[in-house]
Formats: sequence, structure tokens, C-alpha cells
Amino acid sequence: MLEEDMEVAIKVVVVGNGAVGKSSMIQRYCKGIFTKDYKKTIGVDFLERQILVNDEEVRLMLWDTAGQEEFDAITKAYYRGAQACVLVFSTTDRESFQSIDSWREKVEAEVGDIPTVLVQNKIDLLEETVIKSEEAEALAKRLKLRFYRASVKEDLNVNEVFKYLAEKYLQRLKQQTAEETEVVHTTSNKIGVFNTTSSNVCNQSSSNGREIITLRPNKQRTKKSKNPFGSCSLL
Repeated sequence: MLEEDMEVAIKVVVVGNGAVGKSSMIQRYCKGIFTKDYKKTIGVDFLERQILVNDEEVRLMLWDTAGQEEFDAITKAYYRGAQACVLVFSTTDRESFQSIDSWREKVEAEVGDIPTVLVQNKIDLLEETVIKSEEAEALAKRLKLRFYRASVKEDLNVNEVFKYLAEKYLQRLKQQTAEETEVVHTTSNKIGVFNTTSSNVCNQSSSNGREIITLRPNKQRTKKSKNPFGSCSLL
């Protein structure tokens, strides 16, 4: 399949305590809407959006996970396979801020180290804040995470959060591809290292009669969606 017929697909999990604005953030980003009515997420919800990052087509698959402990068994299963993560706490909820370490550990236990950002939502309610600015900044520094202050209601820094994650993932993907290609170059002149009859390798003969074996790295890409109607869908 041609490279131009492929796109990068990134699974992003949005995690944090209940009522911090996870669902609203995804709705704002994918549908451009905001509602004040709080509706508890049962298990997980899913939305997606296609964007262009550095001339590369990227499909972001955004998983909205429940913030209540009773849904832990369900939501943990959906962490698996995640390639990026948004950790969210609320300006007006100190417990959500104190729970960030726990959420980070839960995600890392399932998927390891993936591109992650820390988001303080509801900064439009700064007059009601229960978290000092230096506390939030110290947490981001300790966790070594990019930190965004956002307002889903005012549509502030929502796009920036997901754009950063997409760029970070693409950077990591290209680095991984380059490393795999380097391994191919280093091993291609070794005789008898790989099974030369395998259909997964390509054999060529060099001018001196030695056999050169070339492995093709497998990029983490999916077939482009041909749906011309909108870039967001609710499953």
C-alpha cells in the first residue's frame, strides 16, 4: 500500500477524577460544543478527530474514561494500547489535584511511558481556586510533564493540548523508525543471521556474490478513512 494512502492513528486516554471536565474537553475539541450540565461517564466514551500536523495526517482517537473508583476495572482495560495521555485536574477541586499521581501510576502500569500532558481545567474560575499556581507548576516539574492551564468553557488551550501530544507522538514514531532502519543497515551484510526463505525479508545479490538481507520496518499506521463527511464521530 502506498505511503500516501496511510495515516497515523493515535489512541489518547483522558484521565482524572470525576467532574474535572474530561468529557467536556473532548466534546469541545471534537464537536466545538460546551455544556454546563454534568453527566457522569459510565465506563468510557469515545470520539475521534482528524488533524494535520507538520503536513502529516493524524487521526486522534480520544477515550474519555470514568473518574469514579467503581469503574476502575472497566477503565483500566481501555488504557491498554494507549499512545498518549491527558491528566486532568480542576482548579476548584483539590482532591482531583492530589489524585494526579495515582492516575499517572494507573496508566503507566498498563502502557508504560507514553507522551503525557498535565492539564489544570476551569481556570475561568480562578477566584474559586483551591490550588496555588506554584503547587501546580511544582507537580508538573516533578512529573516532568508539559503543563497547560485550560478553560474548556472559554475554549482556552484545548487545541494546544492535543496538538502537542500529536507532535510528541510523531516525533517518537519517527525516532523509532530511524532506529529500526539503522538496525537493518547494521545487520544487512551478515550472512546466515536471518532465514533467507522467509517471505518477510527481501533478498538481493550484491556485485561480489554475497547475499544482502533487508528488513522493512513496520510503521504504526492505518489505512486512511475515506469518509468525506466530517472528522469527528461518536461510537
